Amino acid sequence: MKLKIITLGLLLSLGACKEDFLEVSPENFISSNNYFQTEADFTQAVNATYAPLRIVYGSAYIMGEMRSDNTHYIFNNSNRGNLVREEIADFMDNPTAAPVQEKWMGNYRIISYANQVLSRIDAATFADNVKSNLRGQVLFLRALAYFDLVQYFGDVPLLLEPTFGTADEILNVHSTRTRTPQAEIYAQIIKDATEAAALLPAKDQQERGRATSGAAKTLLGNVYVVQKQWPQAETVLKEVVNSGKYSLLPDYAAFFDPANKNNAESVFEVQYLQGNLGLQSNFAYVFMPNLANLTPIVGFVFNNQNTGGWNIPTDNLIAAYEPGDTRKAASIAEGYTAADGSFVAQPYVKKYLHLPLPQPNGSNPNTNENWPVYRYSEVLLLLAEALNEQGKGVEALPYLNQVRDRAFGAGVSPVTVTGQEALRTAIMQERRVELAFENKRWLDLVRTDKALEVMTAYGAALKASGKYPNLLPGSYNITASRLLFPVPFTEVQVNPNLR
Repeated sequence: MKLKIITLGLLLSLGACKEDFLEVSPENFISSNNYFQTEADFTQAVNATYAPLRIVYGSAYIMGEMRSDNTHYIFNNSNRGNLVREEIADFMDNPTAAPVQEKWMGNYRIISYANQVLSRIDAATFADNVKSNLRGQVLFLRALAYFDLVQYFGDVPLLLEPTFGTADEILNVHSTRTRTPQAEIYAQIIKDATEAAALLPAKDQQERGRATSGAAKTLLGNVYVVQKQWPQAETVLKEVVNSGKYSLLPDYAAFFDPANKNNAESVFEVQYLQGNLGLQSNFAYVFMPNLANLTPIVGFVFNNQNTGGWNIPTDNLIAAYEPGDTRKAASIAEGYTAADGSFVAQPYVKKYLHLPLPQPNGSNPNTNENWPVYRYSEVLLLLAEALNEQGKGVEALPYLNQVRDRAFGAGVSPVTVTGQEALRTAIMQERRVELAFENKRWLDLVRTDKALEVMTAYGAALKASGKYPNLLPGSYNITASRLLFPVPFTEVQVNPNLR
């Protein structure tokens, strides 16, 4: 399978380490066999392990949000080059789809880089506390990558050692790999995240942007919730809450402002940097309408027809916000004013749009937005869920209502129900609107066994609305086999064991 490509030799960035460590572009590359010698070598190797996150999360919205009832797309008859995005949204899966391939390859690149570091760092001769920190970071990243893979693909190959040898020898090893049962993948994720939590420093002692003990514990809590190991989830999530290292920002929208990167509410986020180093994001442009002229929205001329029109909020999601919920206006623009002064009722994601935007260099949008992986508000909601599932509804309410208090004003709209089913519904509703457009919705539907029911009804409503005449008759034919994505076709071609 294509995984052989990333184990032929670890390619590492040699850019100088500085405060914003992920804002370093590759300057040149050398083989791993000649590389791992000094603390600086290992630091750069760990930096390189973070880099594929920008690939994984750059298109993660397609499988995490557009697959769900949160977002759809604007059909663009003049640009059919992104057909696979539509196919994923419409449950017309194509195993050659680039977003699926990017998720698979990006995560395995993280895993491969992590394995290289872990196989060598114990033998290195520099300060033990530095080694522990670096080791903890790559363990966290490997756990995060496997957690992403197992949730979207189910059984996947479990690779824990780097592969060495000639190209033919490496190809022979990987062409015989088989898919490891999910239970073993989850056991390894828990092992890695637990060790990472013990090794990593707290947020206030770690260079910003890097993994911390709080991030590792949040990941661990998320894994326990997905595995329905509620007491374990409660324990580790309470450690994050009681650490005193995190707090909700008073203003929901402020979290996403690039001026507030890695703020008090941030548990872990993928780092992007505007500029010409290849580290920039472009979410704002992708999520805006596919207009020939974006001036009504951003204030300058730009043809967004080949970039925008994706991850468009659905009527279903817009209706899910309660009156008075400030998160709606912070997350969604419900239209724009056209050049002739008329209002066009075309909603789009506002959450990652912060004006003034830099004018793109040619046709390349270039923004400074980070991507949130874990926020403290999700820690509170995961903890509320873990408590409620143990019958501790009264104890769960304060954590849920902390999130609501920010959205509505303290005490304005608290949840008061304590019955387990009613509170379960309230928590999942809160997750939907609090974490909208953060790639949580599809996974939430799958893990709560709601995906078939919710998405079948949603697909039928889309077809009945008449707003989407482009939908094919076979779209939204949702069965249990569609809850996981197929292994990319290129991987199966090389290794039929991955079918």
